Amino acid sequence: MVKRRSKFNISEAEIRAVYRQGEDAVVELVGALVLRLAAVEARLGKLENQQKKNSRNSSKPPSGDGFGKRTKSLRKKSERNSGGQRGHQGSTLEWREQVDEVVTYAINGCHECGASLRSVSAVEYERRQVHELPPLRLQVIEHQVEVKQCPVCGAISRGLFPADVTVPVQYGSGLRGLIVYLMNAQLLPSDRTREILSDIFGCDLSEGTLYNARGQCFEQLASVEQQIRQHLESAAVLHCDETGLRVNRKLWWLHVASTTELTYYFVHPKRGLAAIDEMAVLPTFRGISVHDGWASYFKYSCNHALCNAHHLRELRFIAERYEQPWATAMTTLLTTIKAQVDGAKAAGQAALGTTQRLGFKVLYQAVLANGFEANPPPTVAADAPKKRGRTKQSPPKNLLDRLHLHESAVLAFMDDFRVPFDNNQAERKSSMKASTADSCKWSRSRRFFG
Repeated sequence: MVKRRSKFNISEAEIRAVYRQGEDAVVELVGALVLRLAAVEARLGKLENQQKKNSRNSSKPPSGDGFGKRTKSLRKKSERNSGGQRGHQGSTLEWREQVDEVVTYAINGCHECGASLRSVSAVEYERRQVHELPPLRLQVIEHQVEVKQCPVCGAISRGLFPADVTVPVQYGSGLRGLIVYLMNAQLLPSDRTREILSDIFGCDLSEGTLYNARGQCFEQLASVEQQIRQHLESAAVLHCDETGLRVNRKLWWLHVASTTELTYYFVHPKRGLAAIDEMAVLPTFRGISVHDGWASYFKYSCNHALCNAHHLRELRFIAERYEQPWATAMTTLLTTIKAQVDGAKAAGQAALGTTQRLGFKVLYQAVLANGFEANPPPTVAADAPKKRGRTKQSPPKNLLDRLHLHESAVLAFMDDFRVPFDNNQAERKSSMKASTADSCKWSRSRRFFG
């Protein structure tokens, strides 16, 4: 195979030939080389940025960090000792006065002289308790209804079976509930769910039985789903997030809306407005939405608060990759404000003082000014061909623009103590992912809630 020669890999003889063609030929060649060099530098910068990113300075998952030395955590070392803290309610196994079974071990002879003790009453009992599972097996319950003939008219009357007993032989609600729990709460694939039920209970269920049980649960919880959504719509603070997952080997998105008490999941092939509208929580929400800055969230007419854990990771990347002091200063400022807010909350205060908040905002704007000075807008040559869309900017400039444009959302945790510093609650919820092999069944019912 012949290796293709690069367009700009020219020899000295070719360069001299261009030189002999005159000034215009030289200018054309140098201009082409400059453009090529700019493209190579942009590509190299992009690759270097990708190489420098990890789970500590970006949104990359820890699984992508490899086995190298881990970077320093943003969290400061706690002053507490490891283990349970004073006043912490432990979970030590406790003695029970009410037991389910007593097993007595008799002693028949004296350990000293060997005399028989069979007819001697015990003076006391030493006791020990074992918390154990009962034997696990399916319990077969036969339901019978009476059939009687009226002695007066001779008509036959039959009793009524329970509403959930509909066929001659079926699985009960307890087993069907366990199926839903294993597959939806513990995220077990269907094959592993069938294996567990077979190993523990000795019942061999088909895959269709598993998904029929889950489908029935989904339909029966429709009213509960509606109540959860209504509570979320009326919440003061709502956490929102989205994360990718595989459905039928294609990229779909798991959308999450949650409070400290309730969580609503929604799976959709789209990430943006179409999915959020169909989820039907944010369109009527009027409280404070906490999110990571995804542009679609800003389309809704609620108040917004941005996740500062994302900002700290991005600021760390800029400090490490571009060595810009403003990024370190902004990290220090945000963590200082957080410490002041945490202290005020612990002291029972409802808010920071007005003077203190104004002082922090002045410092915030000063740090941004230093950042903008170090990252001026990109310049475009007057004779450069026009391109569609916005002019490409560096990562530091993009972050500066976001911090400036959404200052109130960044500092919302300082102005309103109901707002958390980060969006970790929603991110922990959205980390729920089905395995690739099992997630294809999610398309049957795209709403999940807990």
